[in-house]
Amino acid sequence: MKKIKNILLIITGGIAAYKSLELIRKLKDQSINVTCILTRSGSEFVTPLSVASLSGNHVYSELFNLTDENKMGHIQLSREADLILVAPATTNIISKMAYGSCDDLASTVLMATNKPVFVVPAMNVRMWHNPATQRNIQMLINDEIKFIGPEKGDMACGEYGLGRMSETQEIINSILEYDLSLSSQPLKNLSALITSGPTKEQIDPVRFISNESSGKQGYAIAQSLFDMGAKTTLITGPTNISLPQGPSIIKVNTAEEMLLATENLLPVDIAVCAAAVSDYKINQTSDTKIKKIGENISLELTENPDILKRIGKRNSQRPELVIGFAAETENLHKNAEAKLVSKGCDWILANDVSNGKVFGEDENEIVFISKNKSETWNKMTKENVAKKLSSSISDYFSV
Repeated sequence: MKKIKNILLIITGGIAAYKSLELIRKLKDQSINVTCILTRSGSEFVTPLSVASLSGNHVYSELFNLTDENKMGHIQLSREADLILVAPATTNIISKMAYGSCDDLASTVLMATNKPVFVVPAMNVRMWHNPATQRNIQMLINDEIKFIGPEKGDMACGEYGLGRMSETQEIINSILEYDLSLSSQPLKNLSALITSGPTKEQIDPVRFISNESSGKQGYAIAQSLFDMGAKTTLITGPTNISLPQGPSIIKVNTAEEMLLATENLLPVDIAVCAAAVSDYKINQTSDTKIKKIGENISLELTENPDILKRIGKRNSQRPELVIGFAAETENLHKNAEAKLVSKGCDWILANDVSNGKVFGEDENEIVFISKNKSETWNKMTKENVAKKLSSSISDYFSV
């Protein structure tokens, strides 16, 4: 993993700019050299002196500075860093980036760079949800700009919602976890589908069969594969979390809908079946609400299609690499190894979901099983599980 040693931090205007000072300090604690561009509006909230004191480097602000630009300073700044971080990123700078505006040093550097760019939005909730902002964000995602946040919470203006700048430690973690070698996008010539989340099988108009899957692990895998360049499609059951930024999204409810969406996407190179698909559905769904009648009733269940098995044992258009998940409450290794064979997949990622573990949590503990090896991955965040899996996929296709 290629680590980041030099960061160019662009501080734009907004009340969240004060967080940039702590961000500089913590980046320095990680032995990362930080050079800063402070925009004119940013200097209304933090001073060049405070930024220079913490970073230990000259602070840049003006595009037409005779000393700096005599050496083509905006080009030099855009190329010397390993990564450019825009924090906080206002609606204005996001708009400039989307449309290629170059009317100050910050926007000119961003246009001239050939390095990875991370954006940390901070703005009013209405500004975040404004259709123009969302269009600009999607344009930047398509241009492979990475986003950290925003978070939901109370704002300086007194409103509540999405738009808060991510906490400093979350930004640091995202930077430290980023592998610069990913900028080469080793999976750029490959396609991938990921299933995620639960499925929902209706009993009547107000009741259904489902499970506790949050979709977090599948979403993280979709994001990681997309970041590594794969043409990625996420097929998701109903969840309550934010969708990954970049992959194509297909929303479904039932197991049959998920199967149809999956088969319609074939052929692909990689299939990761991370969804917790309901094994059974109601044989006869009621069109009206089933009333309580003072006695027990019986519901007849019938098996749902086995999506992983359908993909793993296909005679045609089978993905080259089929990866399944095994959520077990006992005999983890034995059951996972049996599933590898019975489903016809190449790899299984097994986890112990007994006692409420894994579902809905931010961390996961994986046993990785293939046809010729088994290894236990240490407990880690689901994002790191996704990155480790994506790295293994990259290694598989590079052989």
